Amino acid sequence: MAETESSEVMKKGRAKDTDESYDDDGVLPGEPLIELKDIYKIYVMGGEEVRANDGITLTINKGEFVAIVGKSGSGKSTLMNIIGALDVPTYGEYILAGEDTSEMTDDELSEIRNRRIGFIFQQYNLLMKLNLLENVELPLLYKGYGKREREEAAMEALRRVGLEEKWRNTPHQLSGGQQQRVSIARALCARPSIILADEPTGALDSRTSRDVLGLITELNKEGNTIVMITHDPSIAMYSRRVVEIMDGRIIFDGDVNAYADHRKLQNGN
Repeated sequence: MAETESSEVMKKGRAKDTDESYDDDGVLPGEPLIELKDIYKIYVMGGEEVRANDGITLTINKGEFVAIVGKSGSGKSTLMNIIGALDVPTYGEYILAGEDTSEMTDDELSEIRNRRIGFIFQQYNLLMKLNLLENVELPLLYKGYGKREREEAAMEALRRVGLEEKWRNTPHQLSGGQQQRVSIARALCARPSIILADEPTGALDSRTSRDVLGLITELNKEGNTIVMITHDPSIAMYSRRVVEIMDGRIIFDGDVNAYADHRKLQNGN
């Protein structure tokens, strides 16, 4: 994909070397970070069994940028909830950085989310009464970090996305693209093992979408593990690897070039 202005933002805002570790999960680049083993998520609706995830096995290594793509009802959102430790499978194992989350309690899932996962949401999920610095430091507040350490980390994250000069602003004073940058800064602030982006451009226009995707791409180049959920195959092409879900099952798993060929076959070209 073409370079965007986000590349320059990242270069100017980067205060630390790109080989610095962003987490303490003990997993080396290229080693398995996410391991889904024969995952089933089954609901009973109207007396019928619905398999939202139907035997999914998937490994994502540290440092990868993977797009999980599928239409509405495909099971991708259910899979995202399991990867994000928001839910547990009915059957199967989910190993995250060596920890089996499959049978964790709600409190244990909350703790692993705080330690391991940074979320980027379609609707940003910013608190409108707080300024940008206060929004970005929230994950560290929940972790019990002191005020000075929180503020320093939050300002560094804002600098990385080119918004350090606006730290006093509240979200309603920003454009949609800027609000999504704040969401990205918040995800970065706690130095998670994974950045999980759920339809990160769904509320943005095409130009702003390209800029935000360029920023996410730059973060991956710096070594961050990105898992992006999308319904749009063109958005998935910004990743390095695409996993397509249909009817709760993986129907494609490969690099973006192979995915482009796969799409041509699907479309009869």
